[in-house]
Amino acid sequence: MTTATATPAPLRDRLGLPDTSGRTGLVGAHLIDSLGTGLILAFTLVYFARTTGLAVAAVGAAITAARLLALPTAIGVGPLIDRYGARVVAAGGNALSALAFGGYLLAQQLWQIVLVCLLAQIGHVAYWTSSTGLVVLAAAEGERTRWFALVQTLRNAGLGLGGALGALLVAGGGTGSLRLLVALNGVSYVVATVLLATWRPAQAAAPAEEAAPAEEAGGYRAVLRDRRYLLLVAVNLTFVFGSMILSMLLAVYLTEGLHREPWVAGSLLVLNGLQVVLTGNLVAGRLERFRPTRVLAAASLLNALAFGAFALVAAAPGWAVLAALYAAMFLYNLAETMATPFREELSVSLADPGLRGRYLAVYQLSWNIGQAVAPALLTLLLGRGAAWPWLFLLVLSLAAVPGLLRLERDR
Repeated sequence: MTTATATPAPLRDRLGLPDTSGRTGLVGAHLIDSLGTGLILAFTLVYFARTTGLAVAAVGAAITAARLLALPTAIGVGPLIDRYGARVVAAGGNALSALAFGGYLLAQQLWQIVLVCLLAQIGHVAYWTSSTGLVVLAAAEGERTRWFALVQTLRNAGLGLGGALGALLVAGGGTGSLRLLVALNGVSYVVATVLLATWRPAQAAAPAEEAAPAEEAGGYRAVLRDRRYLLLVAVNLTFVFGSMILSMLLAVYLTEGLHREPWVAGSLLVLNGLQVVLTGNLVAGRLERFRPTRVLAAASLLNALAFGAFALVAAAPGWAVLAALYAAMFLYNLAETMATPFREELSVSLADPGLRGRYLAVYQLSWNIGQAVAPALLTLLLGRGAAWPWLFLLVLSLAAVPGLLRLERDR
């Protein structure tokens, strides 16, 4: 009697990775785009302050003005995606970013800083609004969630490596090092543009991606009448606010609210990057058999648990603070790895293919609005007490759960 031996799953499946054969251009473009963003992300204010002699407050106001002016970008990009396709628009966004960072080297006056930062922000928004459509072009049947997880991994890895390289360059000298940093960033966007422009996805001929009678279908009016999609956008806003703790809340909470050393915040950010990069696709591969709405509801509950733990740290005895912080960060990171690919999958699956660009533009607005509002709101709450911003985020996360269950019932 012979015993059947089960064939082991391929390593790619065990790791939760998508099939990337013939798609290396897209993978490279995502990684290089994120690497370039990481290079300059933390040093834009420092760069302009040191190379122009302008006051830091004036430079900060100019950068803020540029980002506010760029808020409607996603709405303008949506019809372009529907008309020309995600690949063309994404390549154009990267080309515009390359041009903008070339302008960084010449900017000396406030209006010039506003102009080049506006161009860079428009290019950035154009690329990331299109990026979901790029996954639709690249993903084989049933692999979209894995692709979204891979994009998340590439983004985190690129941002981390770029940030580390940027810090080394800035520490190595004066304005010359800063100018080199900007020049390298511009070159990275040129390379990403070339990779996208020369990539030919197998699905490129799909009519929903390359041309769509968007005006005949009602344009943005059709999107705004789609209550299910607007509910998804509202739910995504709760995750956007949660994502802002890394850049806007964590460090100031630890140093000002808990009076901890800055290295604690740094170590938590390193933990975030490593956990997302090392486990993103593994988590997505294990969870892809479940409904996206159920995964997102579970991620919202994990976020609520993490935010509650962060709030309680302020009342914890000194010996327990570090352990509680790392435990809360672990839960938050796990929620991030669970939520990101499934949110993106829902943003695609619930969109009308003929108006996908416009749908994704409205979805992108939840990011733009959240990123504009969160800094002021979270810091205002922090001023009222160390626990208040965490309690606000906890309530938001809990509120997302019934919204997701409603989205599931309406399907």
